Amino acid sequence: MELLRPGPLPLLLVIIGALMITGAMLSSPSQRAGVPAVLGFLALGLIGGGLGLRESLFHSYSSYFNLGTVGLVLILFDGGLNTPTTLLNRGLLPASLLATVGVISSSALCAICGWMLGLPWKQAFLLGAIVAPTDAAAVFPILRGSGLQLKRRIAMTLELEAGLNDPVAVALTISLSQALAFRRPFSLAAATAIPVALMLGALIGILVGYSGRLLLQQARLFAGGLYPIMTIALALLAFGLAALLQGSGFLAVYVASLVLGNSRLPYHAGILRVHDATAWLSQIGLYLMLGSLPNPSELLAVAPAGIAVALFLALVARPISVALCLLPLRYPMSEIFYIGWVGLRGAIPIVLATYPVLIGAPGALSMFKVVFFIVLVSTLIPGATVRWLTAILGLQTDERPAPPAVLELVSTRVLTGAEIASFTIDQSSAACGARISDLPLPQESTLILLIRDSELIPPRGTTELRKDDHVYVLCRPEEKPLVHLIFGHPEED
Repeated sequence: MELLRPGPLPLLLVIIGALMITGAMLSSPSQRAGVPAVLGFLALGLIGGGLGLRESLFHSYSSYFNLGTVGLVLILFDGGLNTPTTLLNRGLLPASLLATVGVISSSALCAICGWMLGLPWKQAFLLGAIVAPTDAAAVFPILRGSGLQLKRRIAMTLELEAGLNDPVAVALTISLSQALAFRRPFSLAAATAIPVALMLGALIGILVGYSGRLLLQQARLFAGGLYPIMTIALALLAFGLAALLQGSGFLAVYVASLVLGNSRLPYHAGILRVHDATAWLSQIGLYLMLGSLPNPSELLAVAPAGIAVALFLALVARPISVALCLLPLRYPMSEIFYIGWVGLRGAIPIVLATYPVLIGAPGALSMFKVVFFIVLVSTLIPGATVRWLTAILGLQTDERPAPPAVLELVSTRVLTGAEIASFTIDQSSAACGARISDLPLPQESTLILLIRDSELIPPRGTTELRKDDHVYVLCRPEEKPLVHLIFGHPEED
């Protein structure tokens, strides 16, 4: 048998593997330093491009666009799975306004900035549409992965906006790119198609979500690892069906994941764990891939324009559009300022910027480099100041951080009859200072796990509960009110 000769594939795998390990190892230090991890991934992508990653991937904008879309689908799906519908009423209306009115107004304001820098109006509006949306791949890790204890209404508004604003930006980018490439005016018909695409995407997302829930509950798969395969397939199915029917694929994915994430599913903990890993893999791979596209020397030529637009976006366009949407809802100015500042850009603008290149729009290559630089600046400055600004404005929540360990039940069937609720013992809790045997627990309820600091403690009758202990209680649904009265509000509410 002829031995395999070294070729481009082994070198490509070595480069990608080394960069992914480096990115994963640097993610925690970068978050502690206040620098978004996505910047590190982009920087590693630039390094990888110089090492040959760009040539190995054939510098194909079509491949980047398609792979980037799949990565964004998986990131959005994971975000929806972890969003409880009980909190949607706190942020759905403001997030919807930011995802529609906010994106359109930011696009228009950025277009004025682009025109002042010498761009023709069509190119200026296209640039505004590309950089207007915030990015789930940048916002979710900052709010969820950095231990930031932000008030829930603000966090939910930012997360929902990042999950909902892609459809409007995609529709505007496609319509404006085609008008620029094919030398035709931007028609009102394209604008009126946006609400139809949103409604169709939401409808398909609901259909796929509820159908998928029924399918997963009825299926009897012989291996637990097949359940996450099913949910990944549902994410791809939701996006594909919506896109084929001219609906919003990203909105369909997000709505389907909301339905599934708030359902009782078999192997639920395993599904969430796999999607968390898939989202991180997509994020690291996406930024490495997109970071390898531009040549660092080419970015220097567009640095002045990129810095100007990024600062205008952060200091003028985004704050005005947020105030326009949230002032009528009587948001305090501190929250309006915060939401306006923490409008992080990431992979979405870079992926969108590849579309005008694909269809040959005039000036598209230069615009792509400007967009890339805008993402770098607008992520670095606001992203690095999130912790500081949260403390200065007093927007932290008093909620306890997540426990150092969690209790999971992994089953390929939906378990009924009892639930596991987790609590953090507060000083004012009736359980604080009491022995477990003295607690008036219902007959069918029992305390099954106690975590104190980083220690697992077997709960015995003589064990005294202390402030900040994390406890897990097995109880029947009808006994939950009394259990809540003893321990306080559960951590997931």
